[in-house]
Amino acid sequence: MTAIAAPSLRQDAQVIALVGVAHGVSHFFHLILAPLFPWLKRAFSLSYAELGLLMTVFFVVSGIGQALAGFVVDRVGARAVLFSGMALLGLSALALATAQNYPMLLAGSMLAGLGNSVFHPADFTLLNKRVSAGRLGHAFSVHGISGNLGWAAAPVFLAGIAGIAGWRTALVAAALVPFAWLAVLFAYRGILATEHGLTAAAGKHAGAPQQEGGALGFIRLPAVWMCFAFFFITAMALGGIQSFSAAGLRDLYDMSLASATVGQTAYMLASAAGMVWGGFLASKAARHDRTIAIAFAASGVFSLLIAAALAPGWMAVLLMGAVGFGAGVAGPSRDLLIRAAAPKNATGRVYGVVYSGLDIGLAAGPLLFGALMDAHHPALVFVLIGVFQILAILTAVNVGSNTARRAAAAQAA
Repeated sequence: MTAIAAPSLRQDAQVIALVGVAHGVSHFFHLILAPLFPWLKRAFSLSYAELGLLMTVFFVVSGIGQALAGFVVDRVGARAVLFSGMALLGLSALALATAQNYPMLLAGSMLAGLGNSVFHPADFTLLNKRVSAGRLGHAFSVHGISGNLGWAAAPVFLAGIAGIAGWRTALVAAALVPFAWLAVLFAYRGILATEHGLTAAAGKHAGAPQQEGGALGFIRLPAVWMCFAFFFITAMALGGIQSFSAAGLRDLYDMSLASATVGQTAYMLASAAGMVWGGFLASKAARHDRTIAIAFAASGVFSLLIAAALAPGWMAVLLMGAVGFGAGVAGPSRDLLIRAAAPKNATGRVYGVVYSGLDIGLAAGPLLFGALMDAHHPALVFVLIGVFQILAILTAVNVGSNTARRAAAAQAA
């Protein structure tokens, strides 16, 4: 018996690690440009709004590509799609490193967005098909935490190298990250094969849309659009943190760029820690909307304290960590809340629509916060981050109440 269980555990661990690090690389590339904004601004004489547009085109392309990538995964397999995404990320960093003007920066950002678009459909297909059902919870937890660690690593990695050797060298170094992990993925390609399960999976779900009034029947559910709104609002706040929190801290507290970047990294690391604790809370909580409400309320208040600029600079860095911790705690409860809101046999479609709100928010956020920075209002950056996080509470409570009513009605029936 032990001889059978051990290989299964080993394979699960390998798949979780391979996919988890790949997800971390994709999140690393979410911030491939933001930490380099000070250098790009000087090199190309760009406004903050133009810098924000680079982030916007990344997430617009990623959002559109994410919806289409799911169909490609079903046709050619998750492994091939994941490999292509990794290669595109590496090529995008090289394209950005050789950019000679703003249009070339835009093109490189679009290429990075295209590479990023494949990860959610490819990752979740691989985890669902290659990891034992009893370990899927751990797999999803590692997947989320690795993404946060990718966010945390990017500012330190890119700004650190740019400060020593320049922004072009930093981007060339960043290109080595996906290429190196692509080589590892290729070496372990055997345990990432999913093509043999496509036909069975397709047959299993073939009748699902008809059970809910067609493939698009789920869009009539208010809870789905409240989940979409939740992701959009929280992504707007995250877009401000990722793109302009370092610049905002530098202007508000007159701190060095290095210290401001530490504040951004503190947010990402604390968010990952909060996600670990949030997983334990989510496993015990009956009402996930209440956990989200408490976590985001605290996070929003801490953001408003940063905006007030009453504390010293070192305290602002700690407060950035507190903002991230609250957002991380809410993460697992958020995913379970959406799962509960999804009708039977429509989970994939619901997640597709809901997660598009994330990309749209991350696309719109940098434009809004870039305009605030151009107008010399760094405090408003943190005010709006706090306001968005507090507004997210309303959508989460609404979804939770709606889902509870549906469950009660189903029980009564």
